[in-house]
Amino acid sequence: MRVLGLDPGIESFGFGVLEEEGGGIRVLDCGALRTSSHLPVWERLLQLYRELKELFLRFKPEEMAIEHFVGRGVRSALEVGEARGVALLVAAELGVPVFEYHPSKVKEIVTGYGRGSKSQVQRMIQLQLGLGSAPRPDDAADALATAFCHLWERKRKV
Repeated sequence: MRVLGLDPGIESFGFGVLEEEGGGIRVLDCGALRTSSHLPVWERLLQLYRELKELFLRFKPEEMAIEHFVGRGVRSALEVGEARGVALLVAAELGVPVFEYHPSKVKEIVTGYGRGSKSQVQRMIQLQLGLGSAPRPDDAADALATAFCHLWERKRKV
């Protein structure tokens, strides 16, 4: 099972690709797609669309796990919502099933506590996935954590 985990944002859009095989989980890639605040929003969204589609085509995920939107203000909510919409569009266009997780659920699965800090998520995802160092940036760690949460929930429901 190959899962693309996403942590949407317009400035930094985290992604993480996990593959579960034979009881083990391995990281295929992670990072963040970045857009310039000097560009108009529609150009930033188009850039995200192209780069996300490229990720989907390169890794061919069987499922996508995305953080359910939680806004901390009107501007932030709008920007994250627009970026998230781009990811949902790409998944729909390519026929990839989408699974959404609230940030507190992801933190609970990864750290054991639904209000874990960013640094706790980074450290625990490092340990859970056997990485030599904590994934950077934070958005990549959050995306890996979302994909990990999905694999965990998937296994639990079987």
